[in-house]
Amino acid sequence: MTVTKTTNIHQIDGTEEQIKAINGLSQEFDVTTERLRTITDQFVKEMRRGLDHDGATVAMIPSYVSGRPTGDEVGRYLALDLGGTNLRVCEFDLKGKGDCSVKQQKFVISDELKTGDMRDLCDYIADSVDTFLTEHCSKPGPNEEMLQLGYTFSFPVLQTAINRGVLKQWTKGFSSTNAVGKDVALLLQESFKKRYLPVNVAAIVNDTVGTLMAYAYCYPETAMGVILGTGTNASYYEKTANIKKWSEQENPAGTDEMVVNMEWGAFDCERQVLPLTMYDNKVNRQSRNLHQQLFEKMISGMYLGEIVRHAMINLIDQYLLFNGESSPILNKQWGFETAYLTAIEKDKTENLDETKEILEETIGIPSTTLADRQMVKKMGEFVGRRAARLSACGMGGVMMQDDKIGQECIIAIDGSLFEFYPNFEGLLREALGELFGEEAANKVRFALARDGSGLGAAIIAMMAHKQQQQQQQQ
Repeated sequence: MTVTKTTNIHQIDGTEEQIKAINGLSQEFDVTTERLRTITDQFVKEMRRGLDHDGATVAMIPSYVSGRPTGDEVGRYLALDLGGTNLRVCEFDLKGKGDCSVKQQKFVISDELKTGDMRDLCDYIADSVDTFLTEHCSKPGPNEEMLQLGYTFSFPVLQTAINRGVLKQWTKGFSSTNAVGKDVALLLQESFKKRYLPVNVAAIVNDTVGTLMAYAYCYPETAMGVILGTGTNASYYEKTANIKKWSEQENPAGTDEMVVNMEWGAFDCERQVLPLTMYDNKVNRQSRNLHQQLFEKMISGMYLGEIVRHAMINLIDQYLLFNGESSPILNKQWGFETAYLTAIEKDKTENLDETKEILEETIGIPSTTLADRQMVKKMGEFVGRRAARLSACGMGGVMMQDDKIGQECIIAIDGSLFEFYPNFEGLLREALGELFGEEAANKVRFALARDGSGLGAAIIAMMAHKQQQQQQQQ
């Protein structure tokens, strides 16, 4: 009998069975060049469906944000950023020439608020704004104009005007009641009125749209805004002629281009092209939004640690990891955070001492071998690389739709995954190189737009307010 020796493609100091297992996981999480192209082509098809009609998987929502900031805008504007663990309240002083100053404060959104009644969440937001204005800013007097606010609401909203939008569904662990199908701007404005706060919700802003506009304040040629953090999404400038579902009556100014909020986290919920593994399926089954946001669940920071946790549990059950021993923390949903993966990926010590501390001291694994730690590190590499390559498919789809291939292109990106996960930018560029060639990939500039959604919301509030003033004067 011929014995086939496992090729140790991924070098670990483990047994033959462990080597075979880790190389098997490498193949499961791999996204080949051919698969990259298939996914990217499907992205373009789904984008065009979303531009053509409502109800498509990739919603392609018109943001009602037209035109580009010049960088010369000035004034004092508020911004709210709701979309993850924290609520951020900001006051931006736009000074022109792409310059601004900011005062800001963060407030924690409890699980009770995420899952309770929407009115309670809006009241909490209003209280937070009141606290911020009292402690950090001056409120307008009785005869002064109200403060204009851009509301970054990072969930799928069907907008009907720049300051009106109905929540389609919750994502990212939110499930507040009495919210879906309601106008989120009006709900918040009611909470402001109850507290006599002189604040007007001038614009609802998706975080990707805000990121795009914030970077465009400094670099007007910015083509795309992307979020790669707790969740993921993208926006870009689309020709209004291509937005077939948008009637001429909705475009009274006759603008040539409109920022489109893609809501790309929902891509391929039909499961036609995404390379789902058994671990992705487990994450999906245990999520609050079953069979929704599958693309987001494969690439965003909320889920990567959970995917690796399921992979670890599977190896533990086969006595291939940690000598078959788990821990109460590792057995619990969300017990292995994506932040741990980032720290482990950065561990360059010879014996992976920092990884050992995370696994044994933080996670509570009784003991680990060097092979155990190497396997966990490899799993993080596989999942992180896959996330970057799938993200590149979405960006590549936008570049194809927007005729940006081979041209100079700035993609503004906000989010902890892009900012902190080791070599994420390099992996993005590598995948784009496989899709379009290295020369075209090297013309793409990835720009970190840290907390860009807040500044972008303030800029859009300014633009909406100016537009309203112009209409009143006509």
